Amino acid sequence: MIQVKAPARICFFGDHQDYLDLPVIAGTINRYIYIEGTPNSTTNLFLQFIDIDKDMSIDLNEQLNTIHNEDYIRSVLVVLRKQGFHFTQGYDIKIWGDIPINAGVSSSSALVVAWIRFLLTATNQDQDISDIQIGQWAYEAEVTYFNQPGGLMDQYTIAQGGLLYIDTLKAETQRLRADFGSLVIAESGIAKQTLTVLQNAKTYGRAAIAEVQKNVPNFNMQEAGEEAYKEYLKYVSKPYQAHWYAAVYNFVLTQNAKAMLSSSTTDHVTLGKWMNAHQVILQERIQNTPEVMQKQIKAALQAGALGAKIIGSGGGGCMVAMVSEATKEKVILAFLKAGAKKAYEITLTNNE
Repeated sequence: MIQVKAPARICFFGDHQDYLDLPVIAGTINRYIYIEGTPNSTTNLFLQFIDIDKDMSIDLNEQLNTIHNEDYIRSVLVVLRKQGFHFTQGYDIKIWGDIPINAGVSSSSALVVAWIRFLLTATNQDQDISDIQIGQWAYEAEVTYFNQPGGLMDQYTIAQGGLLYIDTLKAETQRLRADFGSLVIAESGIAKQTLTVLQNAKTYGRAAIAEVQKNVPNFNMQEAGEEAYKEYLKYVSKPYQAHWYAAVYNFVLTQNAKAMLSSSTTDHVTLGKWMNAHQVILQERIQNTPEVMQKQIKAALQAGALGAKIIGSGGGGCMVAMVSEATKEKVILAFLKAGAKKAYEITLTNNE
């Protein structure tokens, strides 16, 4: 029997930055997708998705020339086949988890990473492949194959585990101290609108940066400071100005957080203020936070949360709050009273 798992992820700083080739800070949490499989006497994969009551059967002799959108089980097979892996042994497979689905904590990327690990284990080559390579293949199977607008944050974070600073331009990662104190996740009950929010933010953000670079050829977004916003605003068309602000100030906040989480101590109050500043940008500039979730975040802050923000692309999904032991239960109750479907404590995990 083969048993694997992959964790959910939270983006703490840099939401909507990775597809602009800008850095993010993201970490894995103690919620997982699990895959368990037993060899059978056929060349078929029989998959049972327990949580959504769905079954799937794949003949490993299929060419897989046509794959429906978001069929990541088959897209992974295509990506790995291109890398020279061959699959002939059938399995009876069960897939389940405790990650909220369609909620901004990357249940789909966790599935893709876990599925890659399962298939590599089935070929007895899982020990020879780096976590970074697994993250890259997961990105290819989930984003590149389907021409989706997202970046590589989810796949790289989940494959490597722990708290990471990800330079998305160079596809390089740096481990940070996973010190956010106590954390609470709240499920809003509103399905996220990933593709719509991502496509708009990606298009507008890239357009804003392109206009600046057209007028200032030596401008380097990876070196921008707060002064860049006002200095180059005159070059940005009005429809893109909100996303120009978001790109600059999210980058600055991410760099500040990186410096603190690379040092020997963390000032949780300051880190919480930066998280709140990040949320204001997401809410007011990128406009990815529904009014209901704005009220839920406000309730959490009034209950004593040091910082709170929406997770993921937005339009719905989950929120995360930085809390203390003294305020944890109060914040959970505040989220629930404000209409959240669920709220509970989570912890950051180390390298899986």
